[in-house]
Amino acid sequence: MMRVSLLQLVAWIELLLCWVLWCLAFVKPSRLAKAQKKAVRASSSRWGIGLVTLGFAMVWMWVRPFGFEKSVTELIVSMVLGPPAVVLAWSAASELGKQWRYEAALSADHELIQMGPYRFIRHPIYTSMFGMLMATGAAYTWWPMWIAGTMFFVIGTEIRVRAEDRLLADRFRQKFESYREQVHAYIPFIR
Repeated sequence: MMRVSLLQLVAWIELLLCWVLWCLAFVKPSRLAKAQKKAVRASSSRWGIGLVTLGFAMVWMWVRPFGFEKSVTELIVSMVLGPPAVVLAWSAASELGKQWRYEAALSADHELIQMGPYRFIRHPIYTSMFGMLMATGAAYTWWPMWIAGTMFFVIGTEIRVRAEDRLLADRFRQKFESYREQVHAYIPFIR
């Protein structure tokens, strides 16, 4: 029978609360986006969405050896990573507003957002997703599943970033190229 420490319980409760709050960040932008007609979309981003989903499924799977427990350090790391990921998601989704999309797509009146977290990172929602993936892994996941989930997430996110960047480069040309040269994609210090 698995024993759960108080710290483990608190970390799991915080993680679940962070996930609920993270998801709520996209309710209003999703409603606003429904009124927008997609002018151009990159269907290749669907492959990325599938791989990212597989990555998250792997970190949430209940696959672990008998007697598995997370260390105090991992639980604390989880508790530190979750809240900033939620704040970043809310900030980024708020900046995007009606331009937020589940798949890579631009509307006819799409603007290149460079305010808020977009001043520092081109795809802050993916950064927040990565933070939530790491928080989940740290609080819950057996390390082989965590590594596999991270690999699927990164591959899927790379597909999505490239698809979105192509759309933005085609639409905004030099303005986007200049932005891309100055601002990291979704992991700080990595273009």
